[in-house]
Amino acid sequence: MENRGVLIGSIIFVFASFILMMVMLIYETYKGKAERERLVATSQKDKPKLIEPVKVQDYSMYRTVVGNEGREMVEIPEGPFTMGYDQGDPDEAPAHPVYLKAFFIDLKEVTQSEYDRFVNMVKREKPKVPVFEEDISKLRDPDFPVVGVGWNDAFAYCQWAGKRLPTEAEWEKAARGEGRRLYPWGNEFSYTYSNVDGEDDGFPYLAPVGSYEVGRSPYGVYDMTGNVAEWVADSYDPKYYQNTPFRDPPGPDDSEFKVIRGGTWRDSKLNARVTKRFSAKMWRTDATMGFRCALDADAYEPASRAESP
Repeated sequence: MENRGVLIGSIIFVFASFILMMVMLIYETYKGKAERERLVATSQKDKPKLIEPVKVQDYSMYRTVVGNEGREMVEIPEGPFTMGYDQGDPDEAPAHPVYLKAFFIDLKEVTQSEYDRFVNMVKREKPKVPVFEEDISKLRDPDFPVVGVGWNDAFAYCQWAGKRLPTEAEWEKAARGEGRRLYPWGNEFSYTYSNVDGEDDGFPYLAPVGSYEVGRSPYGVYDMTGNVAEWVADSYDPKYYQNTPFRDPPGPDDSEFKVIRGGTWRDSKLNARVTKRFSAKMWRTDATMGFRCALDADAYEPASRAESP
């Protein structure tokens, strides 16, 4: 009887040892698998991400010419587009159809070197930036957009170049195209497409004009979002969209408040949408405001035409 008890105890001990060994084996297997997964996850986290190349649109269907002052322009074709944004600020609404005749607009913002040529030729005072918390030399680069210009300065340059400031409607169509996009490239914002607030876009302040190839508008116009805000021809009226003419709206009656468009290197992505409207007194100058010029398509002189291939 005693031998039988010893035998049963031995069997139980062996069985229990086997179960314990199996449990330990399963645990170690699970532990090893978890450790492998952790190491793989860590190595993938540290590995540089592969950025898919962004396909750049072909803009060759739009005619480009060179203006009298040597700056390239693109033709914005005649036709309708949607102006404004119902979900934006009150002065952006209502969204409404506008029909514009064909016009040309500068592909890029006027640079500091180009504006310097103008002031040297006409003996005009060079622009000064009244307020900038950093070393002003950080804004002084020949390829940066000119800043520190008021509305009258921008108007005078365009007139000297044989052009004019774009109307607000022309500016928005050149930036937005015929659809309802919020940014020149679409509805989703990307810091790699334009120069706005912060350094995620690669520039702490201004960027050389034309730096963002993938941020171009449907017609190929550069920097319609960010870098500098741009003076347009129109005076500002917050209720103008409620009674805007359908064809070639000229803007409200003249006033000292003028419209600026396009957001700046200091603005958030919210303020960089192409429908956003800003206003300023025409004499105002600062480190965020520049311009580009426009021209009626039928005013372009064939004798001076220098079309791109």
